Amino acid sequence: MAADNSFDVLIIGSGAAGLSLALRLPGHVQIAVLAKSSLDEGSTLYAQGGISAVTQAPDTFESHIADTLDAGASLNNPETVRFTIERGPEAIRWLVGLGVPFTRDNDTSSNNDDFHLTREGGHSTRRVLHAADATGRAMETTLLGEARKRNNITLLEHYIAIDLITGSKLGQADNRCLGAYVLNRRQQSVVGLSARNVVLATGGASKVYLYTSNPDTSSGDGIAMAWRAGCRVANMEFNQFHPTCLYHPKAKSFLVTEAVRGEGGRLLLPDGTPFMERFDTRGNLAPRDIVARAIDHEMKRLGEEYVLLDISHKPAPFIREHFPNVYARCRELGYDMTLEPIPVVPAAHYTCGGVMTDLDGQTDIAGLYAIGEVACTGMHGANRMASNSLLECLVFARAASEHITATLADTPAPPPLPPWDESRVRDSDEEVVVSHNWDELRRCMWNYVGIVRTDKRLQRAWRRVDLLQQEIQEYYSHFTVSNDLLELRNLAQVAALIIHSAQQRKESRGLHFTLDYPEPDNSKPPTDTILTPEHPLNIDYAR
Repeated sequence: MAADNSFDVLIIGSGAAGLSLALRLPGHVQIAVLAKSSLDEGSTLYAQGGISAVTQAPDTFESHIADTLDAGASLNNPETVRFTIERGPEAIRWLVGLGVPFTRDNDTSSNNDDFHLTREGGHSTRRVLHAADATGRAMETTLLGEARKRNNITLLEHYIAIDLITGSKLGQADNRCLGAYVLNRRQQSVVGLSARNVVLATGGASKVYLYTSNPDTSSGDGIAMAWRAGCRVANMEFNQFHPTCLYHPKAKSFLVTEAVRGEGGRLLLPDGTPFMERFDTRGNLAPRDIVARAIDHEMKRLGEEYVLLDISHKPAPFIREHFPNVYARCRELGYDMTLEPIPVVPAAHYTCGGVMTDLDGQTDIAGLYAIGEVACTGMHGANRMASNSLLECLVFARAASEHITATLADTPAPPPLPPWDESRVRDSDEEVVVSHNWDELRRCMWNYVGIVRTDKRLQRAWRRVDLLQQEIQEYYSHFTVSNDLLELRNLAQVAALIIHSAQQRKESRGLHFTLDYPEPDNSKPPTDTILTPEHPLNIDYAR
């Protein structure tokens, strides 16, 4: 770490977005990359399916754009969608140049040395590049390996950010972002890191739900910190539930890649009856929101705990070659997907809303950027199409790096930061309060703000989350900070943003489905749900 804890760029998050940005910046720029766990432990590592991009004819930009807009239920920003998709080929070339081992087409009879492409839900053609069924792991290890070689990049693992430091918090007229207070989890000490520019690359907030496909890092830290600092957030009601996570007590919601359905996998009821064709003409290749609601509907209708995903009609060598990690994990748990269907359930997977940014990744606060899942760029609209997320990470990492590089010389150095004040807090002897509130919050969100919602469920959720926030803030004010407390504080804030956003939308669109308004409101053009910190969340939930 720099002797004075000061950097040109502080990147909070070490996934595909954060590491790509660090590697795109020039070698003279002094960079710190924070990871709140080990450096590779984040959502990128667990991304199985791949990254979507137009790399081979007859696919076109226009086709990819049309599919994305359709999946996003017309809430996407068309300019952002085109900006991202047209920069996809360059992003792929950059990854290949770094050595990411994308699977190649092994059809030697055609002398084809192109990438092997798969197809996932919402895509009208094959355009998803992959590294077997562990694309995220291949990307993360490659990017991290490159970052370790760069002398200008300081990698700080087991550091969790507490809050952003802005000029207004220090009594200055300029509200520029100046750095962040972070907790060194190993030493249990708080330090201030200053920077000319701060980049949030912290991922999403699916951990706010009881069941999630994502690792423990997805606790909405960046969204909550940006909100507290004064940034707008948008479209927080759109929480994507991945339709197919392996159902097993020991599986911990192990994600079964959507590419299984892309290669012919079929969803079945426990008695073996296909059902997706009753919900959408695209059947098993419908977008994730439709598939997740269909599964949820059938499970509740039949009182079942899971449905089945079957690809056993494909040759066993094909399954083992295309899905080696899924196959191995299923075998560990007693299932052989080459011979039988496997049980699956939906789980919270992706946050489509987040901190509002422009096409450079800039937020409302000067010097503060947000890239990747933490950001709301307008790319995904009301539903993220499969494998568009890694593409967005790469494209906006490049865009932010270019803007930071172009403006760095004119960006003032931040002033010395005041030390963290722990003079009025003490160590807690009531950790049970944190664990109890943690469980209550996540169960409340799963039961009342999940795949299907109603006004009454949202009101009940708000009552509980409002009370939890008061309890958590009181606890935060009196005791020394810990990783669990910081994550709980952030999750409670994100939960409130999700509920408030969901109450604002009086229609069903994309990932937001409410029984009180089961159809889209087509009487007017769809609009984003934008929350502004100047108007704090204060909902009158009494009828």
